[in-house]
Amino acid sequence: MKINGKFELSIYFFLRLFVLITLIRQIMLDNWGSVFICILTLILFFIPSIIERQMGIRLPKTLEAIILLFIFAAEILGEIMNFYGTVPHWDTMLHTINGFLAAAIGFSLIDILNEHEKFSFKLSPFFVAMVAFCFSMTIGVLWEFFEFAGDQWLNLDMQKDRVVQKISSVELEPEGKNIPVIIDNIQKTEIHSIDSNGKPLTTTIEGGYLELGIIDTMKDLIVNFIGAVVFSIFGLLYIKNRDKYQFAGRFIPVRDEGDEKG
Repeated sequence: MKINGKFELSIYFFLRLFVLITLIRQIMLDNWGSVFICILTLILFFIPSIIERQMGIRLPKTLEAIILLFIFAAEILGEIMNFYGTVPHWDTMLHTINGFLAAAIGFSLIDILNEHEKFSFKLSPFFVAMVAFCFSMTIGVLWEFFEFAGDQWLNLDMQKDRVVQKISSVELEPEGKNIPVIIDNIQKTEIHSIDSNGKPLTTTIEGGYLELGIIDTMKDLIVNFIGAVVFSIFGLLYIKNRDKYQFAGRFIPVRDEGDEKG
């Protein structure tokens, strides 16, 4: 994999080494689900190189390092080390960064075409920024589709549940009217079920009612929105004055002029 600069090379070496050590440990513990995550992470580490080679673009060193750290934080720290469960707002942070990165990629795709001499049309800076924003939000929505599918088909809990003390639902209206019934100050919930042997079971949820993922989903989309808006603003300023706002260029892939000439 092509990594430019000693700092980026050291990041990639450290991350890959840590993943390999984690992989060996998970094999010894017979945690094959975590083994799969480690292998997937190693594969994902090649995404920047594949993008550069297949699409003929060059990733800024800053963006490349952020992508590698993002993959590591999401898969190894988040899933295997359970940072999602133990570190407050870990998932929120990653979804915000994802919105930012996806907007950068969407922005670059349009900006590269805009600057290419083979294309006769020129899009306004605002339109380019708007496309970047929409691209980022589309990626965020598709990810939530993926989480929903994992929960429904594989019985996972990717759309994290949470305990709430208030619900409002028209399903509880006794006459079937479209009038929400509000239940507030919920202290606990009891769920009565039957196991595979026909034995009745009672599960008690202390502190309220178990909300099944909608808050987590909307929170993820909201922070994705924030990340997309922030980068879209940076991108808009960058197009209008590339010299003044050069810092934004650290996050924007550009056409590889060397490959084009070759």
